[in-house]
Amino acid sequence: MLKIIFYIKSEKINLNGESPIFAKITLGNQRTTMSTGKAISAERWNATQRLRAILKLEKEKVLKKSLELFQLNIEKKYNSLLNVTDAVSISMLKDEVLEVPKNSKKVQLLDVFEKHNTEFVKRVNSGERSAASLQKYRRSAELLKNFIRKTYGVSNIDIDKINSAFIYNLETYLKFESEFKGVVGIKNNSVVKYFKNFKTICNYGIKMELIDKNPFNVYNGKLKVKDATFLSTEELNLIESKTFAIDRLEKVKNMFLFSCYTGYAPIDACNLTSSNIIQDANGQYWIKTDRIKTGIRANVPVLPPTQKIIDKYKDSETGLIPKLSNQKMNAYLKEIADLCGIEKKLTWYVARHTFATTVTLGNGIKIENVSSMMGHTNIKQTQHYAKVLDISVMDDMSKLMTKFGS
Repeated sequence: MLKIIFYIKSEKINLNGESPIFAKITLGNQRTTMSTGKAISAERWNATQRLRAILKLEKEKVLKKSLELFQLNIEKKYNSLLNVTDAVSISMLKDEVLEVPKNSKKVQLLDVFEKHNTEFVKRVNSGERSAASLQKYRRSAELLKNFIRKTYGVSNIDIDKINSAFIYNLETYLKFESEFKGVVGIKNNSVVKYFKNFKTICNYGIKMELIDKNPFNVYNGKLKVKDATFLSTEELNLIESKTFAIDRLEKVKNMFLFSCYTGYAPIDACNLTSSNIIQDANGQYWIKTDRIKTGIRANVPVLPPTQKIIDKYKDSETGLIPKLSNQKMNAYLKEIADLCGIEKKLTWYVARHTFATTVTLGNGIKIENVSSMMGHTNIKQTQHYAKVLDISVMDDMSKLMTKFGS
């Protein structure tokens, strides 16, 4: 809340016997003072109850009007800043009132991150973006904060001080020195993704006219493409045919299979309800939703195994499937893999990869349609799955072998 109080510095007196009038500005728990450029004698200041009593002297009436305009200007500047950001600081307000040129103010890196993340909270609350993405950006800011403190011994750094050496040292720090939950160092692909976050946030800073250029554009790290882990038809059947006496394992099995036959990522799958089920003119049921990560609409047909799982939890769960944390899910999947004799490390994303490969591409579904169902922003993301699916290559080559063998 903005509060403005006028006072005089009675210890200072000019040649006319008057003391300067200052404004004490309070914003939340932040305070600052500013000179109004006006003055009055301490005697008249007290006699007029700080110009709040009925004034008779024209000079004092004009002075009171000047202070009112001074206060009004501060309030207008504050409201203008609120239209841009909720995180208005007392220093930002003072610069606006004093009309400090934007390009003369040193913009610091973590301030841009804080502004971006504050705005991102609104998008999460409105359902435009996921809480998982917010967590990702917050983690990115925390990593930068730790790096700056450890490397430079300061809490923040000016944007214009970020050079190639800064970027190189940051990459080295992330890969070999950063620590999180007892684990030291971050693998290459995760480091590249963090730098992508850094670029995204600074691009936001450019759009908001906080900075002129993106200091992270000099980074050119590349993702190391790995073959996605997915289940073969035989392995998928092994899990599907297995019945577990322990309820939690049976529940996790069905949640895993649901993702295998729909391709939904964890956050999307757990948010599905009966309202996401639609029926087309031919009587086919579909799951219709927008992928939270990409915001892309993705319609997936309800296959018989999917319908069986939906029917199982229809009356016992608020969503189409039970909800369980990703951490617990992966722990229980390890038990399921052991009990089914599957050596691959199962995660929920193995189920998503299984949908892309074994369930769809492996059964002749066009890659464009698979890309659409998975909510990919471009087909290159889906082509990664096609490259690792040897069976599709063999099917095509068998036709060629038949032709040459005849």
